[in-house]
Amino acid sequence: MNRILKSLGSKETREYFLSTHFWGPIANWGIPIAAIADIKRDPKYISGKMTVALCLYSAMFMRFAYKVQPRNMLLFACHFVNEGAQLTQGARFINHHYLQKKDEK
Repeated sequence: MNRILKSLGSKETREYFLSTHFWGPIANWGIPIAAIADIKRDPKYISGKMTVALCLYSAMFMRFAYKVQPRNMLLFACHFVNEGAQLTQGARFINHHYLQKKDEK
């Protein structure tokens, strides 16, 4: 327990928690959280163009988060979750607008 407390009080830990390497991904978590919350909403409100844009955005930033040194796995995780959420929303969009019959809507 003492080792954990000493680790949390170290200069490196304080610098990490006060850096953009930490707060950037934390602020960015709003995007996948909103996409996950919208899964219960009616798919007629989904923007196909925005969903594609967010899929591309998350794919690019997943690569960036992995390639940057030191690796930012918190940012990678955020965009990995967002990619899954956006792909789910994209599937719902396609199903609603292109695959369902008119009488089922």
